[in-house]
Amino acid sequence: MASSTDSNVKGENSQVSYKKYINTKTDRVLQSKKHANDIFDVIEYLQSEKDKEVIFATNACSKVFCQLFYRGDLYVGDLPEEEDLVNGDRSAEEKYRIFMRHRYSNCVELLLENIGHKAFQVKETSLCALMKFVAAEGKHPLQNLDEHYNFPRELLQTLVEHLLSEKEDMSLLISRFQEFLEMDDVRYYVMSSVRDNIYRVMGRNKKAVIPVYQNNVFTLLSTINVPSEASKMKHFLVRQDCKFEHKRAFEQMWLVFLKFKLPSNMYKKILVILHESIMPQMSDPTLLIDFLSAAYDIGGAISLLSLNGLFILIHKHNLDYPDFYKKLYSLLDPSIFHVKYRARFFHLVNIFLSSTHLPAYLVAAFVKRFARLSLTAPPTSLLILLPFICNLIRRHPSCRVLIHRPSTAEEPCDDPYVMEEEDPAQCHALESSLWEIKTLQKHYHPDVAKAAMKINEPLTEQEDDISELLELSTFELMERELKAERKTIPLEFDTATELLKSSREVLGVHFSLE
Repeated sequence: MASSTDSNVKGENSQVSYKKYINTKTDRVLQSKKHANDIFDVIEYLQSEKDKEVIFATNACSKVFCQLFYRGDLYVGDLPEEEDLVNGDRSAEEKYRIFMRHRYSNCVELLLENIGHKAFQVKETSLCALMKFVAAEGKHPLQNLDEHYNFPRELLQTLVEHLLSEKEDMSLLISRFQEFLEMDDVRYYVMSSVRDNIYRVMGRNKKAVIPVYQNNVFTLLSTINVPSEASKMKHFLVRQDCKFEHKRAFEQMWLVFLKFKLPSNMYKKILVILHESIMPQMSDPTLLIDFLSAAYDIGGAISLLSLNGLFILIHKHNLDYPDFYKKLYSLLDPSIFHVKYRARFFHLVNIFLSSTHLPAYLVAAFVKRFARLSLTAPPTSLLILLPFICNLIRRHPSCRVLIHRPSTAEEPCDDPYVMEEEDPAQCHALESSLWEIKTLQKHYHPDVAKAAMKINEPLTEQEDDISELLELSTFELMERELKAERKTIPLEFDTATELLKSSREVLGVHFSLE
């Protein structure tokens, strides 16, 4: 027990000793210039193997150099080499400022290295310290420039480079960095830095996919929101009189990112937020047409998600997209009933097919395709499909021929519709009939059979509201069935309530549980 107690005491003493040691050295550096060399001892702790020591030393360095900034004790201008101090004719005051400026540079280098530290607390503390230096450099520039406004772009650009690591996922630290993006000047220069960084990194890797890097870039980009009006820009890290073109910087940043090849899962992440978070903040959303067209041609869920952006460009920006409906028609396959974005897809298809000016052959092709797919669709999708088909026929009365085709009622015949044909104009849908809906009237699920029966009745002019059905899940369908009230039906036998207890049953007469 004695040895354990001794080790605890030593641990506590060492914890107190390093804090006391760093505080003492920090105070000596700030109190007198003759103790300037003590800064070496404080900076040395930034490379300690113990996380707590690194964090404490980081805070101490932040305190020291911020004070030196405010005092004007850091050399301003092009920094001379330290070797030149011995032979130069400089005053003691100037030599001190040059010396401390070099120590500041050493400190910044080590803090940037610690952005990639294994411990998140060390990363976070280093990030906050570096942003304090950004603010201090902005208020007390280290270069003699004639510009009216000096922002430490190089320091911020270097910090952004370390956040956009090619080997380590920095999502958590980037979420912490989001706090600083609330400031308008920081946001603007971060956007410029990200744009330049993407060009450099992706160009160096010959435009190959870099999943970790591109995920870090996307995480940072998706946290940036620009003000809708310049008058709302009032939060600055450094006081300034310049005006920033935030929308243009935001637009250029995203266009550069989307210019290069992306991982397939990245397409989905971008397309989910594109219509709400990216396009409204761009000065010219039509510049996204190349990206959206490429995504639309990929197929599968990515094509489904790209519909949102294309719809906005077609509807609001008068985009002319050739063969749009032909491509949309080719997206209709059994997978659309099982993707996560099913509700959004049907919502958009409903909008695209809402115009009464569409040719009859085109609408008939979509109706017939949906009807054929319904033969293998799950009940939750069928409860969307059947009212949807009825709505399309209501909008386009010329398609009623698909329901009322006399030849199909008399005897079986070959269906002229060609399911494999990709061109809706060549699939012969108008020559066919909706025998698939007739088949679904014998479906095992009563709600599906009931919905299919509606096609036997004259269709009303009022369309069915399918918005509530778009998000319907199998669980909700089961819950609805279990909660439904059942009518009591008279039976010709006693309902069994217990095993082997009924005296009128054969088993109950000859067997018992006793």
